[in-house]
Amino acid sequence: MSAHGHSHGAHDWSDKEYVAEWIAKDEGRGERRQLLDSMLAAAPFAKDAAITVLDVGGGNGRVTDAVLRAFPNARVTLQDFSQPMLDQAKQRFAAKAGQMSYVAADLTEAGWEKKVGGPFDLAVSGIAIHNLRELPAIAAVYKAVRAVMKPGGCFIDCDHFDRIGGNEVHKEAFRKAGFAKVELVGPDGHPSTLKASV
Repeated sequence: MSAHGHSHGAHDWSDKEYVAEWIAKDEGRGERRQLLDSMLAAAPFAKDAAITVLDVGGGNGRVTDAVLRAFPNARVTLQDFSQPMLDQAKQRFAAKAGQMSYVAADLTEAGWEKKVGGPFDLAVSGIAIHNLRELPAIAAVYKAVRAVMKPGGCFIDCDHFDRIGGNEVHKEAFRKAGFAKVELVGPDGHPSTLKASV
């Protein structure tokens, strides 16, 4: 669930061994699965819908895994900066290769959204975008995601909004990015989930 940059604080998303260790630790977080399942319960689509989904900062596919549990017929584009993460995701979803696309792109580079295709019914992100650390960079990602959404679509983002200004600041950033309606899904916590509808 890396966002960009070769090393973010202690993270080195370009190092295969580091990525493998990080994934092993992340997979051990049982509460994360529940969080992601409740996040996807907020998506306004029928379970059997063949929706198109963009996973922003998707890493090795924890969020995509939850998407495919919730919507088995979804077609998912998983974007991440880290090639080792994308390689791990490709292995993870080898059996679903026909439903998957992988895009290496840096969220801090202008125009990254042009690489992912679309338009999408649903965009998702899990504990990733806060890694950009600066609100202007994060707001630019919201705007880029809005640009690749279908009418009636939504972006469900579970993140540490409290670390960069709080939920209200991010709700406003989503609105400025062009989303019509923004709401908190579930508890206001660490992390929280915001749903931004087109």
